[in-house]
Amino acid sequence: MMANRRWISVSMAFLILFTLTGCGKIEKEGKDSEINADGKIEIEFWYGLGGTLGEVMEDIIESFNASQDEIKVVGVQQSEYEETKKMIQAAVASKEVPATALLGFSDLRQFANRGIMEPLDDYIAVDKDFQPEDFAESFMSYCIVNEKTYGLPAYGTTQVMYYRKDLFEKAGIDPDEAFKSWQSLAEAAEKLTVRENGETVVYGWEPMYGEENLMDIAYSNGGSILNEDGTKVILNSREWVEAWEAIRKWIHEDKIMRIHFGGDGWEYWYKTIDDVMQGRAAGYVGSSGDLADLDFTKIDSHIQPGFGENPPKPYVDAITCGILADASGKQKEAGFKWLSYLTSAEGNSRIAMAAGYVPVRNSVMENPEFKSYIEEHPWAEVPIEQSKIGRMNFIDPTGGKIFQAITDAGDLVEIENVSAKEALDKAQKTAQQALDEYLDSK
Repeated sequence: MMANRRWISVSMAFLILFTLTGCGKIEKEGKDSEINADGKIEIEFWYGLGGTLGEVMEDIIESFNASQDEIKVVGVQQSEYEETKKMIQAAVASKEVPATALLGFSDLRQFANRGIMEPLDDYIAVDKDFQPEDFAESFMSYCIVNEKTYGLPAYGTTQVMYYRKDLFEKAGIDPDEAFKSWQSLAEAAEKLTVRENGETVVYGWEPMYGEENLMDIAYSNGGSILNEDGTKVILNSREWVEAWEAIRKWIHEDKIMRIHFGGDGWEYWYKTIDDVMQGRAAGYVGSSGDLADLDFTKIDSHIQPGFGENPPKPYVDAITCGILADASGKQKEAGFKWLSYLTSAEGNSRIAMAAGYVPVRNSVMENPEFKSYIEEHPWAEVPIEQSKIGRMNFIDPTGGKIFQAITDAGDLVEIENVSAKEALDKAQKTAQQALDEYLDSK
């Protein structure tokens, strides 16, 4: 993705923040009390969700507000996680922060290291009903920074393969054979591609734009971002170059694959989904959370392939929620009660069943209602099964600079048709410099 592809200007963030906070949001009664006209503590929850999951989140907020008479949660929706991050940065600068927010794990960790997030350990210790041991360790680990808990996993996510059953059947392609490797998928994509007058009108496959799918492919070719002792960046290794060059060729030379990019928020994502739903592409790589937006009379799902003879190595990570350190004391207490509700087994199962995300609480898998849901929607089990073989996503020690180098390199390959070696050599230099500066500062 381009360095500025999701950029929401700070000036715009301040303008939105002013709109939120300057229109009589709440009545303040001293530093530690925000009470609305109904006598309830009123807190904001910022979240960058759209589509079905955005609607589910609104329903969960309404359910929480109806479940008790002490707290009112006001949901403030942004277009995507990145916009939430920008908004919070502006809010911290103005000292007018929301009590709670939904964040990607890397943003949560960056904010925790900067003192923006509130540690939750004391809240967890005094809440006898919280059951932290019920969270899957693989998801909770994203929320632990310097041995302190700075957030809670709201749901798990991974990227799986979605394909048109009718187009595969028409072309005589066995999905299990097609998804054995990225190379076999490319062979299938050539058969699935439809050209008219020299132009591709149906693409055999659409990788999802951005660094995450590209990283999965590189990892599935045996790649890694850092060497074993974490002192050297190895982005321009044979494993990375080979995997990314294949994608570049399939997109720009063979024209059997393509990507959508740019637009506002998740626009590129929904354009990709729409291509498959409208028959302009035979399949795509998408989030487990796309399940609710797909018609499974036409679509089916499959675990990601590996590259060549290598096994798949898809990431599995957590979308997290946390409390802002600059919120008042009473807002923090109210915020923890809200986040406890959101991340409870009940809330977690509602998100999983409505949107297809991976449950982060172990008890959800034993819930009779959830078991029935899986039996009735077998395609929803694919992300769960993939999560068992997935890898933990890269935690960037430089606060995002290495990730940004990978993002920029991915844009060069996917958008600008720059060779993988040239793009990754550039990323290597930038990322190594950032890593050296980080190591020197320790």
